[in-house]
Formats: sequence, C-alpha cells, structure tokens
Amino acid sequence: MQVSPGTAVGSRPHATVAGPTYDEMFRPELLPTSVRSRAAAAHCNELDPANLFNITWRRPEGGIRHVVLPRELTGVDANILVMTGYRFPSGSHKVGPAYATLMEGELAGEIRSGEHTIIGPSTGNFGIGVAYISRLKGYPAIVIMPEQMSAERYARIRHYGGELDLTPGSESDVILVLERTEHYKKDSRYKVLAQFELLPNYRFHRCVTGKSALEMAAGHGNGRVAAFVSAPGSAGTLAAGDEIKTKFPEALICAVEPHECSTLFNNGRGTHRIEGIGDKMVTLIHNVLTTDFVMLVHDDDCVMGLYLLERRYAQLEQALKMKPGSLQAFAGTFGISSVCNILGAIRLAKFLGLKAAENVVTIATDGFDRYPSVLADLDQRKPGSAAKVFNDRFESIFRGGEAGEILDVRPKEQKDRLFRSKADTWTRFGYSNQYLESMKSQSFWDGEYDKIREYDHALAKARKL
Repeated sequence: MQVSPGTAVGSRPHATVAGPTYDEMFRPELLPTSVRSRAAAAHCNELDPANLFNITWRRPEGGIRHVVLPRELTGVDANILVMTGYRFPSGSHKVGPAYATLMEGELAGEIRSGEHTIIGPSTGNFGIGVAYISRLKGYPAIVIMPEQMSAERYARIRHYGGELDLTPGSESDVILVLERTEHYKKDSRYKVLAQFELLPNYRFHRCVTGKSALEMAAGHGNGRVAAFVSAPGSAGTLAAGDEIKTKFPEALICAVEPHECSTLFNNGRGTHRIEGIGDKMVTLIHNVLTTDFVMLVHDDDCVMGLYLLERRYAQLEQALKMKPGSLQAFAGTFGISSVCNILGAIRLAKFLGLKAAENVVTIATDGFDRYPSVLADLDQRKPGSAAKVFNDRFESIFRGGEAGEILDVRPKEQKDRLFRSKADTWTRFGYSNQYLESMKSQSFWDGEYDKIREYDHALAKARKL
C-alpha cells in the first residue's frame, strides 16, 4: 500500500496516506484483491492501517450488516431494519465521516502529515473515530468533549493515543465544545475535523450509508424504503435519507430527539442521557429540506430499553413467547442511541400505519461496549428500578409513544423555523447569511454530493495500491 505524491483537489502537490474512495467504501469489491486480503487480515489488529479499507457497511461476504427486529418485540407489522455500526473499525460507523473529513483535507492540501495536529469536536463516537483515524494515518489528535460522557468513551480515545480537552457540562452542551474549537482554529498548527459543519460528513452518509440502506432494503418486504429514522447529533446520518429519496421520493425521513432536549421539535433546550444526539442546535450540515417529521423519545426509555435487551433478554423471550436465543443474538449489538432509533422506528411505523411488506430503516451507531458504566449509573440513580423495569415498563417503552410527540415539519412555517434556528447558531461562528440562504435549495446539497466524483478521482490518482 505505497503512497506517492500527486496533485489532488487543491493546487499544491503533496503526499497523502492511502485509503478508500467513497465508492470503495460502498463497494469494497472494487479494491484490488491484494488490498482486500490485507484488510481482511487487519481485523485481528485494529491498529493496522489496512483497517482504513474496512470502513464499510458490508460484511466480509458482501452483504450489508443489519438485523431485522422480531415482530414479537416491535409489535408492528412493518419490517424494522437496523443497520449495525459496531463492526466498523473503532466500533462505530462515525469512523467513516472522520476518515472522509481527514481524507478530503489531505487531498485539498490543507492537512499535512508532520505539520498538523487533528482536532475532533465531539460528544463521543466521532471523537473516537478521529483519534483512531489519526493514529492510523500518523497524526497527533486532540478530542474536545463534554466532561460528563461515559468513561468508556474517554478510555477508547486514550487507547488510540488521543488527548482529551474536556468542556463543562454533558451531552447537550455542545455549544461549549464549538466555542472551545474556535480557539484551535486560530492556530495554524491545528486542523479541525468539524463534524457539525463540514460537508464530508454529509457526503459519506449520503453516499455510503444511503446506498447501503437501499441495497439492504431491497432484500426485504416490498424492497422499498417507506421511512428512514435517525436521531441527529451532527445530523450527518440523516443525509442517508437524501439518497433514499432519490430512489423513493415518497419515503419519509424522521429525526428523533430526546424529549428532554426538544430543539428541533419546539426550540427546547435541556439535559439528557442519550449520548451522541440532542445537541441543542440545528447543525450546519443538517439538510432540513428533506426532514419530514421530528419525534420525541424519553431518555430513560432508551436507557431502560437497553437494559432490557442486554440484561433481561431471556425474560423477554419467555414473555413474548419467542424461541430461546432469539433476542440473545442481539446482545452487544446496540447502544443507547441505537435503542432511541429503534423506538423511533417502531413508533413511526405505528403512526403511519405501515403494513407487513413495508420497510422502516434505522441505524445502530455503536454497540453495548461503550455503555456498561451507563447501566451502572442507572442502578445508582434509581436503586432497584432496573430489576423492576421488566414488569413495569416494557409496554410503555416498546409499545408507547404519543401522537403529540411526532411533529410534521413539512409545512413552510416549520422549515422557516428550523432555518432561523440554524442561522441563529451558525452566524455566531462566522458563516454568512448568503451561505446559509444557499442551503435552502436542494441544488446546494446535490452540488455538495456531486463533489464525491472529484475527490474519488483525486484520491485514486494520488495513491498507489
């Protein structure tokens, strides 16, 4: 996997570190056999740089990694299809946009090995991805995060050699993270992989996640996507909905956020316990034009739901009259935001009255390995409540949800409200009204997506495999 100098998107010749194109992340079979063999062997050593070529939703045998939730669990007729991200290098699909943002910066000549330290503003998985990708590519990294995130997140970042710069507050205090990031931008030694505002995040998910979702859904039910559900942190994952709508314009896209921090729903603010989402803002890269609904889910429903799936699956199987082992197969597969997405998908399917042949697609960003401390905290916050939740809360968690907690944001007044909210945040960080106005046209987003061809061509030219 040799690297040679080449002229990329920027005008300056430079050396770049080999990695996959966008198209190769969607279709790894395009890679030379020798590269695919090295990537397969690298699964045994997560710090092998060949793992860059394992950034994909695909299993080694070629299918898209996903699970179909049993109807006994969901209580709805529609197929709930969950794409699973915990098998990505570093344990989350957020490594994809971290890689894409660094790769584009290298190709543009803006990020150079030996000169720059990488900065990753995050509440968790993206920051882990930044530390991991920086390690594989040979850059020092600093991850800016709130100080009240899970211990497992901090440990993983340190394991990859990343430093931590912790800001006050919790998951919902991301504005403080952005403000801290501004200090680093003033120093030319630092390059910020700004997930909330840079478009590689959008490009990765529209191309790689969106196309993978379409391919996966083709093998279930009627082969179509009736709805796509994702809880926004950076809102990058929601870009998969843009690609889904190119094939199925009638597909409905739903953003899920914590009831305790209902920013998209009604401009609300608050603290919550669903790590990775609900960041008190409309992010710059959120294409609100294609978001059709916003749904609220209580954070404790997600924590308790994770507890049931991880710790009480045998009781669930018995109570739901399922074959033993049916739910045990999902152990380790979901994190808290994954359960949030699952509950959102179930409730949207019920709200829309979807039938047995129809498919709802959602995302499991990471796995349970990042959340044992969260369940331990649950026991401390509510002693004895976890043990009782099976009897007291299963119906409300997996069968609950009120119609009043789902908001149709297709009307113009709702779009205008979301655009105003975006402008209120991002003009503070130097973005012009003219740039923000351009985001009100779908042509802006399609134009950004079309840049993938340019980046793929430049990367293929700059590397030797």
